Formats: sequence, C-alpha cells, structure tokens
Amino acid sequence: MATLRALIAGDHHADRVVPPSGFTAQLTVFAAAAMAFLAVFALALSLAAGRLAERWGEELARSATIRIVAPQDQRTAQTDAALRILETTKGVASARALSDAEQQTLLAPWFGPDLALDALPVPRLIEVVEDGDGMDPAGLRLRLAAEVPGAVLDDHSRWRAPLVQAASRLRLLGWVSIILIAATVAAMITLAANAALAANAQVIAVLRLVGATDEYIALAFIRRFTLRALSGAAGGAALGMIAVLLLPSASETGGFLTGLGFKGAHWLWPVCIPILAGLVAFAATRAAARRTLRELA
Repeated sequence: MATLRALIAGDHHADRVVPPSGFTAQLTVFAAAAMAFLAVFALALSLAAGRLAERWGEELARSATIRIVAPQDQRTAQTDAALRILETTKGVASARALSDAEQQTLLAPWFGPDLALDALPVPRLIEVVEDGDGMDPAGLRLRLAAEVPGAVLDDHSRWRAPLVQAASRLRLLGWVSIILIAATVAAMITLAANAALAANAQVIAVLRLVGATDEYIALAFIRRFTLRALSGAAGGAALGMIAVLLLPSASETGGFLTGLGFKGAHWLWPVCIPILAGLVAFAATRAAARRTLRELA
C-alpha cells in the first residue's frame, strides 16, 4: 500500500534520477501505444468471434432440411406427405417446401442464374424450423423412412460443429494475441528500464553514498516507466477504439468482416487495456530495477 501511495504521489527528487527524455522514454511510450492499438483489434476479433460462434450455433441448431429425392412424378406427393408428418412432429415450429425460384437462388453461386431445375435431378428441399424445445431427429428419420422413402433429413449437426469450433478457435486466437502483446510490452519496458538504469549507474552510486535505499531508487524508475506505459497505452487504445468505430457496421451481407466492432458493454473492455499496460509496466520495471540494482551493488 505504501508503494502504491508513493507511486501515485511521486517524489520530485526521486524522479530526477530517471532521465525525463531520450530513447528510453520514447521507446516506452511508443511500444505501449502500438501494443495497445493492436490489443484493441485483438480484443475486437475475440469478442466478434465469440458472438459469431453463438449466432452460428443458435441458428443452425434451430433449423433442419429435408431433401425429397424421388422421381419427378412422385416428388410432389412425397413432399406433401413429409409436410404432413412435420405438422404432427413435436418440436417443429414451422416447415415449408422451397419454391423453384428459391432453390434456383441457392444454386446460382455454383451453376449460374440461368439454371433450369427441370434439366437436373434437383431434389425438393423442405425448410424445417424448430421451436425452443427442439425435435427428435432420430424419431423423425424413422417416420420419414417408413412413410416417405425418398426423404433425407439433415439436422445440420455436421455443419454446425466445425463452424462453431472454427469461431471458438478464432476467439482463443484473439486472447492468445492479447497475452503475446502484454509479453511484448513487458519485454520492451524491461529493456528500456535496464538501459536507463545502466545509463544512470553513476547517479545511483552517488545516491547510495548519501543514504538513498535501493527501494527509493527503484520506486523512481517504477513510477516513471509505469506512467509512460499508462499514457502511451491510453493514447494507443483511444486510437484503436476510433479505428474500430470507423469500421463498417455489422450486416447480413457483410458477415463476419463487418461485425468486428464492439457492442454494448463490450466497449468497456478496451478501457481496461491501459490499466493492464500499467500493471505490466509496473511488474516489469520492478523486476528489472531490483535485478539491475543488485548487479550494481
């Protein structure tokens, strides 16, 4: 607690031990600002990937598709039979057969807009939307196999798992990036603190001769480098938040790339980045100062 009070209040005479300018000061501020700017985007990536994983999981978990693979003269009858089964299936909120125009739109990216459905054996698709309780896929498959031999149920489970896993790994990548950024800040500040301590070896020796303790000397370096990192990170985080704010807003057509912004209370997370940078600088400078002062003893 005493160290914290001294860190905040400072000491004018102790602060003179640390060079107020020079490459160490510039390196500390620039490294903290650059890493904070990158950390904002890593945080935005992680949070956006988390939202994407939840959305994909929810949307695909609530939907299913039935393909009616039957001869052309039987397709309409089997489609109607499947729809009647779905009307009495527990957990099904709605079901409808896609029109030729809708199926043509789905196939247009692969076959072009001029595809004639009657020229290819394209199965009739039935879109199934589940309610909150969900349906029993195994039981529905048994009913369809008995009454609609040309029906194939796809509950999207084979598509849902890889997509959710990919989004979850993107989220993990974002958090790993933040950890690496914090480690980089710690390394850069450690190098800067070591350089400043070595450059002021003679001043430190004189301070020891007049009775200054190593804790007093170390606190001067800790305070100066912590404040530098805090101010640099605050500026970098502010620029990062402005850059994220200028990104395109989320849209259905843009998909993931237009949904990288923060939403709601998530805007509070970037505010924590300068605080984290300050804590990292405090720990790194404290360790570097104590180690270097022991070596200079």
